[in-house]
This record gives sequence, C-alpha cells and structure tokens, in this order.
Amino acid sequence: MSETRIEKDSMGEVEVPDSALYGAQTQRAINNFAIGRRPMPAAFIRALAMIKRACALSNLHLGLLEESKAKAIAEAAAAVSKGRHSEQFPVDIFQTGSGTSSNMNMNEALAKLASQKTGETIHPNDHVNMSQSSNDLIPTAIHVSASLAVCHSLSPALEHLEKIIRNRSKQLSNQCKTGRTHLMDAMPITFSQELDGWAQQVHYGRLRIEGSLPRLLELAQGGTAVGSGINCDPAFAEIFCRHLNELSGLSFRPKPNYFEALSSQDAVVELSGQLRTIAVSLNKIANDLRWMNSGPLSGLGDIRLKALQPGSSIMPGKVNPVIPEAVSMAVAQIIGHDACIAWAGAAGNFQLNVMLPVIAANALDSLSLLAAAALALADKAIADFAVNQERVNENL
Repeated sequence: MSETRIEKDSMGEVEVPDSALYGAQTQRAINNFAIGRRPMPAAFIRALAMIKRACALSNLHLGLLEESKAKAIAEAAAAVSKGRHSEQFPVDIFQTGSGTSSNMNMNEALAKLASQKTGETIHPNDHVNMSQSSNDLIPTAIHVSASLAVCHSLSPALEHLEKIIRNRSKQLSNQCKTGRTHLMDAMPITFSQELDGWAQQVHYGRLRIEGSLPRLLELAQGGTAVGSGINCDPAFAEIFCRHLNELSGLSFRPKPNYFEALSSQDAVVELSGQLRTIAVSLNKIANDLRWMNSGPLSGLGDIRLKALQPGSSIMPGKVNPVIPEAVSMAVAQIIGHDACIAWAGAAGNFQLNVMLPVIAANALDSLSLLAAAALALADKAIADFAVNQERVNENL
C-alpha cells in the first residue's frame, strides 16, 4: 500500500500522508514551517473548530449552504472541538502571520471528515470557509479561546486561591509574627493581616482579568479579508454570534468596527498586561512564603511548608520550597510572553496584524500557566503550611 497520496491546489501537486485528513495547503505549511516545531495550542484548535461549527450553522440559517453539507461540517467541527483528531493539526506556531495555514488546516480536515460522512464533495474553501476569511477567523479564534480560558480556568483558579488564603487567615487570626520592611524587623503583625494582603492582591487580579472580558467578547467575525465584510452576508455576524453563544455558553458579540478588529490585537495586549500584573502578585506571595520558610535553623523559620520531595542529591534531609520556586519560574515565563505579545501586537500594518499565531500561542500559554500556578500555590503551599510557633515567639 502507498503511504502517501497526491493532492492538488492552485500551486500544483504535493504528496500528503495517506492517513492525513488535511490536504495540499496544510502539507505545504508543514514543509515550509519547521521553525518552532510546536503546533498551535489545543485550546486554539478546539476554539477554531467551534467557530467553524457556528459558521456552518449560520450559513445554513441564511440559506447559503445546503443542509446536508452544513450539518456534516458542523458534526465534524463538533468532534474536533471536543479534542478528537488532534493529531491532524500539526502546523507550526511560526507560520504565516495571518494564521492562514491553520485556517486551511482546519478547512481541509473538516472538508474531508464531512465528505466521508455524506459521500458528497465538500470543498475546504467554498463550503467550510464560506462567509469567512483567515483575517477575521484567526482573530476571532484568539478572542474565543482566550475568553474560554479566562472564564473556565483562570478566574475559577484565582477565586480558589483567594478562598484558600482567606481560610488560612481566619485560622491564624490570633497568631502574631514579626512584620518586616526592607527585610528587617519592623512592628508586630498577625498572620491574618499578612495573608489578607495576599488575598486582596488575588482579588484585584481577578477583577482586572474579568474587566478585560468585555473587549475579548467582541469578535472580528464578519469583517472577512480587510474589514469591509466582502463575500459575507451583512446579517452573518449577528447570527454567527448567536450560534456561538449557544455552543460556548458565553456572550460574544460582533466588533463595532471590523477595521480595528483585523488591524490590531489591542484587546489581547490588554489581557496579557493583566496576566502579567497577576503574575507579579503571585510572585510576591511566593517570595514571602520562601522567606518565611527559610532555614530551618539559620533562616527566618516563621513557617514550615509541607515537605513534598527531597531537596538535594548530596545533603540528606534538606527540603526546598519547591512550589513557590516553580510559581516564580512560571511568572518569569508569563512576563516573557507579555513582552512578546506587546511586540507582536505592534505588528499591525494597514488592515491586518501579521503576528497572530504567536499572539495566540503565548496568550493561551500564559493563561494556562497562571491558572495552574494559582492552584499549586493554593493547594500545595498555602493550604497546609505549619506555623513554627516557638520560633515566631522567640523572634517576637
């Protein structure tokens, strides 16, 4: 049996693996873009498929797409949005700046799945991509995937962290400790007062991130190639958002200005800045935990973090503050992502930003890292540290 097949596009023939759902344009992208050797994030692919499903249903609603084709595309997209066929989306993050390669990867895979379902010829461009352009679809996918991550992952994680901190604050409300400024002894405070400061930082962080949502929930879909909406029914955007809201459970709406939506990524730059601020807050908490845990003999020794693993390959019995250290490294990565997103956000020229894939990848990685860091800090450091009461009293 042959391990490849021949596919054609406007540039000619190309060999594609027999097992691939995608076609010629995706294969060209695989051949051309071996730079990062990292595919687009799974959360982005799932959001992209959800958008394709909403587009197919919208085209059916408008009478633009035959029912059999629309339903087959929607069914295939539903499967991908649930995480199936993930190996069929290998296109590198570092690809064409519009994300056209990822859009065509999705178009080709869904067309193949839908054609197999119906026995009809379903075309990647004419049917799956109907009423769309990569230039409005990819910005929409960035906003949708980021909004889902904020609502379903990061915001609940921050809420959990705040709750854990406030619970510990109540437990330790009557226990005094040494307050410190400049890393030097200052006036006595309670553990509760110190922890309430952390909780308020996290609370403000959650408010900041949720405050960015109104701009994220505005979508570029309907602007098509340059923001003018060419090849798209004027009613499409509103109908699309209604279908997407039913699928996602969120409240998306069309952007009031598509030229802004395609040419800039200001909403995601704003989001990234808020993620950086929250990361800075988590680093402050992690630093406090490390200092209070330091010792156990020659450091501050206010608390003992739970021992999670041996801390040395050469010093028996040494235990390190591994969770605060891991959180601090995640913070460093998030700050680096923010610098990249800011630079990429400045890469708009005329009617299009041309660094969309790297913006998507970094924003989603930051959202994932921050949520995981918040949960780790809550459950593996703050929830069960022990106060070294004898040492605290001696210092007081």
